[in-house]
Amino acid sequence: MSELEALNSFSAQEREAALRRSVAATSAGKSTGTNVNMHMHSFFSYNAFGYSPSRIAHEAVANGLHAAGLCDFDVLDGLDEFHKAGLIVGLRTTVNLETRAFLNEYADVEINSPGEPGVTYIMGCGFAGVPEPESSSGRGLQSFRAKARERNIELVARINTQLPTIAIDYDTDVLPLTPAGVATERHIVRAYIEQALRQLNEPEARAFWSAQLDLSAQEIEAIMQTPVLDEKVRARLAKKGGLGYTQPTAETFPAVDDFIDWVQSCRAIPTVTWLDGTTAGESDARAMMELLHGKGAVALNIIPDRNWNLPEPDRTEKVARLGEIVKMADAMQMPINIGTEMNKPGLPFADDLNGEALRPFADSFLAGAQIMVGHGLLLRYADFSYVSEAANNTFKNAGEKNAFFQAVGSHPALSEEDATALLEVGPEKAFDQLADSRAPFPDRSRR
Repeated sequence: MSELEALNSFSAQEREAALRRSVAATSAGKSTGTNVNMHMHSFFSYNAFGYSPSRIAHEAVANGLHAAGLCDFDVLDGLDEFHKAGLIVGLRTTVNLETRAFLNEYADVEINSPGEPGVTYIMGCGFAGVPEPESSSGRGLQSFRAKARERNIELVARINTQLPTIAIDYDTDVLPLTPAGVATERHIVRAYIEQALRQLNEPEARAFWSAQLDLSAQEIEAIMQTPVLDEKVRARLAKKGGLGYTQPTAETFPAVDDFIDWVQSCRAIPTVTWLDGTTAGESDARAMMELLHGKGAVALNIIPDRNWNLPEPDRTEKVARLGEIVKMADAMQMPINIGTEMNKPGLPFADDLNGEALRPFADSFLAGAQIMVGHGLLLRYADFSYVSEAANNTFKNAGEKNAFFQAVGSHPALSEEDATALLEVGPEKAFDQLADSRAPFPDRSRR
């Protein structure tokens, strides 16, 4: 096993050892670049390359990222590993969680989950730790995992009924593809593809998918060993109109209000997600943003690659819409979190903020990343959250608060020794050390 392969091992001990060896071998320094990727899924939900949190941290430094964010679906399983990996390699880090929720006010309106009215992707950003299992926050987190498992098992049952020749068992065939027993649609699809090869010989498997996907033998041959097959099988089995698809309802996913309450209970940052501005729900972006802001969502997540890396005329239209939503978020003093997800092949490791399309928004995107990092540092070491009453009492307005958290988040990445020292001095002194002369130092009497 190579060092890079070891970074993706399902053994946490092997991953950490490989990461430490890679740092020792390369004498890696702290990252000083200006590009960021604050939304990367790991193999704890689904990463197209099988990357672990440690591998993501390794690649982030290798690619010169200023900061990086882990963002898995429904779980915080990679949180401790990613923050520790950041200390080992010298990387500014944050950890987020993404899920889908139901927005009752938009029950009949498509928002950002294609073909699914009322359903919206939504996030919490800047989690400092995994909540205790017996706490209300911990029980909430466990409910996301349990609900995802329930949806997956029901999906498999529906597909098995339609395709008995390649029927799979969720626990036996799907979960071994994951490091911690949390699967996604993409794992399920991969399990069916592998089952077809087991149950049928390779020519018969090609013929099977040729019939299911309505593709010629030559077309199937061309994609059989590529990620393209996974995407086409996923569309056939799990997406809208597929064999196992069922239209979600208000009961399928948690309510947006409940998810925001849970994120706040973890002292993380409730975050709106935005697709591209072309759906009915996003066409009036101000109404959507103001509604969710009123519910407590105070940041915005964008996947910029979807909004410029396109042929014309879509590119011109979507870049314009991107400009509008960035301007709106800036005016509302909502930090912007960006990333590429890395949950399917072909996505860049990070957006090029110096490129022609994204250069006009680079300052906002970098500031948002630094605010998220600053929040995470202050919450982990100084018990001071961006969304806390203490923060609201400390700063005169959101602009002042953003400037402070951004300045803290722009500091050089911490080392393991730095983190130990901050923990040893306690929250009050850690706050003073993090809020050094480069940050707009707040009047602590207002805390």
